[in-house]
Amino acid sequence: MVRPNPLYPPLTPYASGHLAVDALHHIYWETSGNPDGIPVLFVHGGPGSGTSPTQRRFFDPARYRIVLFDQRGSGQSVPHGELSDNTTPHLVADMEALRHALGIGQWLVFGGSWGSTLALAYAEAHPDRCLGLVLRGIFLCRRSEIDWFLYGIRAFFPEAQRRLADFIPADERHDLLTAYHRRLVDPDPRIHQPAAYEWATFEASCSTLLPNRELVAAFGSDRTALSLSRIEAHYFVHNIFLPENSLLDNIDALRPLPGVIVQGRYDAVCPIVSADELARAWPEARYVIVPDAGHSAFEPGIARELVAACDRFAATGGFAP
Repeated sequence: MVRPNPLYPPLTPYASGHLAVDALHHIYWETSGNPDGIPVLFVHGGPGSGTSPTQRRFFDPARYRIVLFDQRGSGQSVPHGELSDNTTPHLVADMEALRHALGIGQWLVFGGSWGSTLALAYAEAHPDRCLGLVLRGIFLCRRSEIDWFLYGIRAFFPEAQRRLADFIPADERHDLLTAYHRRLVDPDPRIHQPAAYEWATFEASCSTLLPNRELVAAFGSDRTALSLSRIEAHYFVHNIFLPENSLLDNIDALRPLPGVIVQGRYDAVCPIVSADELARAWPEARYVIVPDAGHSAFEPGIARELVAACDRFAATGGFAP
C-alpha cells in the first residue's frame, strides 16, 4: 500500500543526551525506532542547520535504530554557533566517537546537501564502519559550487540573490563571502543577527521548487539563522578544511559499499551537475533523478525516493530497484 505521505508517522526518541567530544564541544544525540534495528545515522545539512523531529520519519521505526545528532555549534549542541575547533575532520571524528558511545559496529549513513558532503567524508575515512550510503542534493563543496550559491543562483532566483547582495555595501559586493563572514563572526548581535537572517532566508527561498513560507520562517528564526549562516560561512571561507575535489579524488574507498544518490532535477542550491559527476565517478551507486523537485528533502518526490531507498535497504541490504 502506498502512503499518501511518504514519511513514517511522528515518533519520539527513547534515549538522548549530550556527548562531550572535547573540553569545549558537547554534541546532542538521540535514538528512536527499534533499539535492535538496523543502525542508521542521519547527517544534517548546513553546515549549521541542526536536526528536527521530522527527520526521524524517513525510516521505518520497526526496522531501524534511528540516530540523529547535531553537529558542533548546531541545534541543541553546545556552545551554540561556536567556530573554535569546528572543522570537517572534527565532525568526522565526532561521528566515530558517537558510534563508539552508542555501541554500534556499523551503520547506514544518510545525508543531504552539506549532509552528503560530510557523509562522503566520513565514509571515505571509515568505509569499514558503513553499511551503505543514502545521499541527497549532492554538495561537493568545491569553489565553483560556493560561487554558484552566492552568485550564479541568480540565474533562477534573481530577486533572492539581489536581496542577499544588496544587504552588503556596494564596495564589498565583489566578495559576498568575505563580507558576510566578517559580519557573522562579529560578537555584536546588532551586527551578526541581521546578516544571519539575510543569509539563511536567502538559502531557504531557493531551496524548493515552489515557494515555501514555512521553510523560510524556520530558517529565519534567530537561533537557526545564526548557527546556519555563521557556520556555513566559516566552512566556505576555509574550503571545508579539505583539499579541493578531495571527495571525488577519494571515491575508490566507497566502491564496495551500496549507495544511492537522490537528486532533484531543478535543485538550484546544489545543482544536478555535482550529482552527475558523483554518479559518473561512482557508477556502482544507484542514481535517481526526481524530475519535479528542487533541493529540499521534504519535497514530495524526493521524500518518496528517500523513504523507498531506506525501505529497500532494510529489506534487501542494498538499493537495486
